[in-house]
Amino acid sequence: MFIRPMFRIVRDDTKINFMRGRHAGLIVSAILSIASIILFFAPGLHYGIDFSGGIVMEVRTPAPADFTKIRDALAAAGIREPGVQRFGEDISVAIRLPTQPTEAATQVIVSKVRAAVEAAQPGARVVRTDAVGASVSSELFRDGMLALSVSMLMILVYIWFRFEWQFAVGAVVTLILDVTKAIGFLALTRIEFDLVMVGAILTIIGYSTNDKVVVYDRMRENLRKYKTMPLRELIDLSINETLNRTLGTSMTVFLASLPLALFGGSALSGFAWVMLFGIVVGTSSSIFIAAPILLFLGENRLRRDMVAPKP
Repeated sequence: MFIRPMFRIVRDDTKINFMRGRHAGLIVSAILSIASIILFFAPGLHYGIDFSGGIVMEVRTPAPADFTKIRDALAAAGIREPGVQRFGEDISVAIRLPTQPTEAATQVIVSKVRAAVEAAQPGARVVRTDAVGASVSSELFRDGMLALSVSMLMILVYIWFRFEWQFAVGAVVTLILDVTKAIGFLALTRIEFDLVMVGAILTIIGYSTNDKVVVYDRMRENLRKYKTMPLRELIDLSINETLNRTLGTSMTVFLASLPLALFGGSALSGFAWVMLFGIVVGTSSSIFIAAPILLFLGENRLRRDMVAPKP
């Protein structure tokens, strides 16, 4: 009877010396995080309507949109500061307008935009209109940042109780670096930062935490199993033993998100691209960031704390 061999991304007996590159990993991560912080301030995030407030209208045209005609028609209608840009397909247009003082004023300007667009390109239709006031957008932004902060705090508490403090510090510092890189990716790609992106970052945090807990569990098991092995060798051994699971999980989530990024349209593509970036960053940081931090913090005391006999 033919038995298909079990698929392995890497061999089970692989012995890669990951800690040899620990300094390079930390330096590269620090450079990317610093660059991400700079990008956060200049050019900054492209805030979506959830956080910036205003009016967004999605328009579909029967033929490829003529942006010059649309802008001229809006100007002729007396609409100030309109933002007109392509929205996915060449027949989709996003028109952004400043926040209006009252709901009645919002309805008036929406009607003007609809009439101007229909005059510029007959057959065009408005398929979606979203309006968020300034006070609501600031509240949403505050709540989104609060959600990110609380999630980091809860992860710190969870890992602190489950593992020793060295593990908790290593995990939380690595997650902060992962989040800063995701922010830099958003600033660089100009993907709208809205509540959906907050959900994407929270998903990245959860995925990255799960990956680090898997590796940490094996390290703790090996600390008890190999009581005389140097910590550096033990960390390399633990990473190699969990490498197939780490890469297998990452590839599964990556391949599941890739079609959404390519074919998900404007509603899902931004979320999916951030997820793809976060999977790569979260997987690599478990090996090249979290593990070296753990080695630095625990080389002279972690083993003694873990294996010392109870009085």
